[in-house]
Amino acid sequence: MMKRALWQGMIAGTAGGLVMTFGEKIEQSITGRPDSHVPGRVLERLIGRPERPGKQSLPVNWAMHFGQAALLGVVRSLMAQAGLRGPLASAHFAVVRLTNDQILENATGVGAPPATWPRTELLVDVLHKTVYAFTTGAVADALAARAGPGPGQRHAAQRPGRHTDVRSQPRRTAYGP
Repeated sequence: MMKRALWQGMIAGTAGGLVMTFGEKIEQSITGRPDSHVPGRVLERLIGRPERPGKQSLPVNWAMHFGQAALLGVVRSLMAQAGLRGPLASAHFAVVRLTNDQILENATGVGAPPATWPRTELLVDVLHKTVYAFTTGAVADALAARAGPGPGQRHAAQRPGRHTDVRSQPRRTAYGP
């Protein structure tokens, strides 16, 4: 399961990153919002590279942007492998994606807490990260479904509906027959 989650997550996260970037470029062409150099600044601080004022190197910016997208895709793939699939799981994952950004940006001093941002900037960020989360989720779910239901789904199938009295599956059947 872990091997599948790793490679499937990297694929799903990269797909999510590509779709998010495409959506950002469309939004920027409409709103006139400039490119963000925050990912590159965060990466430079994380790896101890000297900072340069002004625009960041495009390869450094994209390395952080797509590297973070691919690595976080592994988290969403783990969710899908476990049986946490569908739109609700993707909504939960959107919070993970936003939280990851904020931890890195605030810990490095590159960003400030979202509560201090202009509302439109916050809305745009949440929108783009949600697109990433749902795209990544759709790909991760489709790839995980090829192996059948996850352990959580098998557990829920014992007695469909909302019940508190369903016992855990035996270990030997939790991952499939």
